[in-house]
Amino acid sequence: MRTQSRRRPRAMLATAAAGTLLAPLLSGCWVGAGGSGSGGNSINVLMVNNPQMVELQKLTAAHFTKETGIRVNFTVLPENDVRDKISQDFANQAGQYDVATLSNYEIPIYARNGWLHEMDSYVSADRAYDEQDVLKPMRQSLTGDDGKLYGQPFYGESSFLMYRKDVFAEKGLTMPAHPTWQQVADLAAKADGAKPGMQGICLRGLPGWGELMAPLTTVVNTFGGTWFDKGWKAHLNSPEFEKATKFYVDLVREHGESGAAQSGFAECLNNMTQGKVAMWYDATSAAGLLEAPDSPVKGTLGYAPAPVEKTQNSGWLYTWAWGLQKASRNPDKAWKFVSWASSKEYEQLVGDTSGWANVPAGKRASTYENAAYRKEAASFQDMTREAIEGARPTDPGVQPRPAPGIQFVGIPEFTDLGTKVSQEISAAVAGRQSVESALDKSQKLAEQISKEYEGR
Repeated sequence: MRTQSRRRPRAMLATAAAGTLLAPLLSGCWVGAGGSGSGGNSINVLMVNNPQMVELQKLTAAHFTKETGIRVNFTVLPENDVRDKISQDFANQAGQYDVATLSNYEIPIYARNGWLHEMDSYVSADRAYDEQDVLKPMRQSLTGDDGKLYGQPFYGESSFLMYRKDVFAEKGLTMPAHPTWQQVADLAAKADGAKPGMQGICLRGLPGWGELMAPLTTVVNTFGGTWFDKGWKAHLNSPEFEKATKFYVDLVREHGESGAAQSGFAECLNNMTQGKVAMWYDATSAAGLLEAPDSPVKGTLGYAPAPVEKTQNSGWLYTWAWGLQKASRNPDKAWKFVSWASSKEYEQLVGDTSGWANVPAGKRASTYENAAYRKEAASFQDMTREAIEGARPTDPGVQPRPAPGIQFVGIPEFTDLGTKVSQEISAAVAGRQSVESALDKSQKLAEQISKEYEGR
């Protein structure tokens, strides 16, 4: 069971960028007929516009609707926009959307607020879905305080280190089987300039609690820091938090990508794909994009576990999952869509139509036993699964935590706090202020949260 905070969170969830996820890679979006409300033989689905979701949208009519007769009206929006819209509709229980993409950050909070339909009753009646095939960390992260399931994963991820094997070979560099962050920094310095214009590493510096703060918080955890201790005392200007942040900022400033303060997932993906960086620490889901048939770096990459210092592992845990609104007018039909979109059947469909590297993996044990997937994802699939199963959302550091989360703190206020702190640290990445100044300002922000939670 998850570690819970000692007070009931606010009724409204502040929204911002995603917890640790694919930044929108598409310039536009398609908005379906969701605004009319569901009913009859149709449902409305609100989802983020990342590539895996857009692929789902393309396949739905010809497969799900054809098989079930259920029409799906999609509303597809960029990440920040979709989170705002979801929080408004679900908080008001307007019932405009039956299903929405939510993460393991929001789902426990939404469930606590009574905004989601539990899924245990559907899972027990839907034997073909095979809930036990879903990886245990994913099931646990989508479970509410009452022990019931409130979400089903579309795909899951952790984090790891990606590097150019060919560049390392040319420079005589060796990636340790379990690298420390200091070893990564040393390798980044040696890989600088390995090819014209190539930098040693790419790390997110773009403001956002789901951009810069996601990887940085994993570094803080393994360096021995924490946002809050068990009693909710803020620790953002502690020696451990400061050491980790200074290490991260120095590394990206000295050996990182140009324009780091404006670089998030998408920018680092482009840098890695275009051969501008030798290493990249980020989401395991990036590997499928780097190993896609049309990727110019396909076959040149190696993968290593998330670097550590004081902990045995440090990878994050994240999933884009399906949540079913409590006020849905068509919950039974909505479940049929959720069941199909997270099923073994759907993964097989994507594998057959788009290639197995594009399958929304990271959620089912059977995927990692599938011969076709293992062959196409051979370079990264074992390490991805190990990272997901080794993630410790209730115990990610060296001290007890008051709320679950590896790359986030599982309280509603974190979206606002994390975003504001990221802005201060991004300014340090840009050289506009010192790390010490950034963390002193951040500490004051975090202390406001401490006042709300301490003693409860």
